[in-house]
Amino acid sequence: MITRIREVRKARGLTLEEVAARCEPPTTAQTIGRLETGTRTVSVKWLNRIATALGVQASDLVDLPESEKVPVAALVGPDGAGAPSRPLTLVPPAVPKGALGIRMTAALGDYRAGDELWCEPLAPERFTEGLNRDVLVPRPAGRFLFGRLIGRDGAMLHLLPLGIGTRQQVVNDPAWIGLPVKLIRGL
Repeated sequence: MITRIREVRKARGLTLEEVAARCEPPTTAQTIGRLETGTRTVSVKWLNRIATALGVQASDLVDLPESEKVPVAALVGPDGAGAPSRPLTLVPPAVPKGALGIRMTAALGDYRAGDELWCEPLAPERFTEGLNRDVLVPRPAGRFLFGRLIGRDGAMLHLLPLGIGTRQQVVNDPAWIGLPVKLIRGL
C-alpha cells in the first residue's frame, strides 16, 4: 500500500517527533519514519492512529490512483510567499462516513453565505464534545436549531443561537446533534 503519511505530515508542518507524541498511545519518531518510508508495514490500526494525530481521515493517508491532486504553487508564511523547495500536493478533503451537511444561505455569526459545514452526528453520550462549539440540533416537524452549545443539564441542551439579540434556547432530549468538523468556503 502506498501511503501519503509524509506528505500530509509535512503539509501540516509537523515533525516526526510531534506526530509520534500526538499518537494514542504515543510512539517513537523512528516508528513513524519507518511507516512513512514503507520499511514497516502500515496496518489499518496504524493508519487510524496516525490520521488522528494529523487531524485527517485515514483515507487521506492512502494514495488512491483515481484521487485528484492539487499541486502546491506557493507556501505563505510570516516572511511572505515563496515556491516550495520540492513538489507538494494538497490533501483533498474526504467525506467522513455518515456526515451531514449544512449550507449557509446568509451571513450569520462567523459564517458567510455559501459556506458549507460538514458535520459529524453525535449520539447523546457524546454531546459534551460539542460544548462551547456550534452544533446542529434536530427539533420536531423537520425543524432544526443551529447555535452554540453552552450547557447541558441532564437531557436538556442549552443553546445560544447565532446572531445579535438572540436568546438562549433549551432543547429537551434530542436523538443526536451535528458537530461541524469541516468548513468549506469559497473565496
